[in-house]
Amino acid sequence: MSDAPESRGDSLFRAPPLAEQERMVEAMLFASADPLTLAEMEARMPHGCDPAEAVQLLRRRYEGRGVQVTRVGDAWAIRTAADLGFLMARETVETRKLSRAAIETLAIIAYHQPVTRAEIEEIRGVTVSRGTVDQLIELEWVRFGRRRMTPGRPVTYVVTQAFLDHFGLESARDLPGLKELREAGLLESRPPDGADAEAPRDDSTGDMFDDDAEAHLPENDDDY
Repeated sequence: MSDAPESRGDSLFRAPPLAEQERMVEAMLFASADPLTLAEMEARMPHGCDPAEAVQLLRRRYEGRGVQVTRVGDAWAIRTAADLGFLMARETVETRKLSRAAIETLAIIAYHQPVTRAEIEEIRGVTVSRGTVDQLIELEWVRFGRRRMTPGRPVTYVVTQAFLDHFGLESARDLPGLKELREAGLLESRPPDGADAEAPRDDSTGDMFDDDAEAHLPENDDDY
């Protein structure tokens, strides 16, 4: 008799059909401004639901449609189909641009993560101001990673899920190659032959995020 209540309880909390779970996932992704992980969806769904299976069903249902179920890092979101992005261009207002210093720094972090500030400076050939990194952190495109187990325990930087979502990437492995970067002008700012690699370079571009000239900073970034 002691097992009877438990059996009745199991029947009361039986998971809804997969079709209903799919509808639940669709509703959550449609209403959420940010991508949702499977764990976040499962926490909101009835006991016994399988959001992973429901997401895959929903993803197949949206194939070829104007919006798609897209993976963003470890999360999922409903996004406009890539080939229809031009339809939204009129609603997108360009209000500010990243400075060349910020673009270079962001690219280095994306391709070399986790990377320390000293390593960024070594790759760029110039010192990196804290303001440049702060801008990327404020945009929520870069965050602090784990400290290196080396003298000084320097912090590292990695790109965020928001960065992947903004550029329509599933993971950092989907970043463009060197050829695409050169065509975009992101690899044209190397110091000229014979230039002093330690001298600060003027990265001014005249936009809101411009760094007039990045100042020399101590090589040990443990205090940052």
